[in-house]
Amino acid sequence: MTQEYLDEIEFEENIEDYILEMDIQSYSSNTLRTYKSILNNFYQFLLKQKKVNSQKAILRSFKKYLQYLKRDKNVSQNYLYLVTVVIKKFFEFSEIEVTDEIKAPKRTKSLPKSLNEQEVYNLIHAGDEDYDSEKSNPQNVSRLRNKLILTLLYSTGLRVSELTKLKIQAIDEEERTIRVRGKGEKDRIVIFDEATLRLMHEYLDKRNMDNDYLFLSQEGNTLSSRYIQLMIKDYAKKAGITKKVTPHVLRHSFATHLLKNGVDIRAIQQLLGHSNLSTTQIYTSVDMHTLKNAYDDAWSSRDSNIRKTQEELNASLNL
Repeated sequence: MTQEYLDEIEFEENIEDYILEMDIQSYSSNTLRTYKSILNNFYQFLLKQKKVNSQKAILRSFKKYLQYLKRDKNVSQNYLYLVTVVIKKFFEFSEIEVTDEIKAPKRTKSLPKSLNEQEVYNLIHAGDEDYDSEKSNPQNVSRLRNKLILTLLYSTGLRVSELTKLKIQAIDEEERTIRVRGKGEKDRIVIFDEATLRLMHEYLDKRNMDNDYLFLSQEGNTLSSRYIQLMIKDYAKKAGITKKVTPHVLRHSFATHLLKNGVDIRAIQQLLGHSNLSTTQIYTSVDMHTLKNAYDDAWSSRDSNIRKTQEELNASLNL
């Protein structure tokens, strides 16, 4: 009965059409894979349910599915939120009119981790001892390339997916800027410093490959996000960093350190490519040490001003 009803409303075909529509709208490949996996898993769950023969029955099964994920699979609250949002959007696309009765569970707002300035320095320079500036052999060029990858991720706040697609023609050396195609096919401009530019020149001079993309393997292929994640993990180990280090952590460190050093949060929003300032405000939470220092400095200045005012008042009364 369930299979017949799902076939009748073309449930499986609608999943394919929905993913195709998202692809046409230029959603990232990672998003497409995630959405497809969530919808297919829900479809398989539905097939195992008895008497799914109406939209109301689909809604009831959906609620059972959330309960199953929470109790049996022990998934996180944020994953439950994601599943709810994805399936609700799919229901709207498929004209399954139950969305008014679906409420997304609350998300937990865990703050991204970041490295301090010294840890970032140690990470970027972790491979320096193995690098010989006089040599241009493939292994040596790869070490130089990896250092440039780490430097760019931290100094620009690029997403790893943006970095792997970075083309040389997008780099304006004179202005020290890069035009980046980010989420939702939106362009933005990021900035890098003179030291990064010199490193870039050294790498391009040594790699000796004619290719539009900036970062290539020894065989001349573009790098995958997974390769960069594993490379960063390896360099973090060399640098003696016990924290989990990912491209995302470097992006957050970039934002946190800018905020820490007085850069306006709206400028950081623009550099990160966030549509909403609220996203940046979560992303760039100042560490507690910095917050305490700022608090103490402000209170110290306040007390100093009060004492100065009181002293001036006392002096005037003694005249």
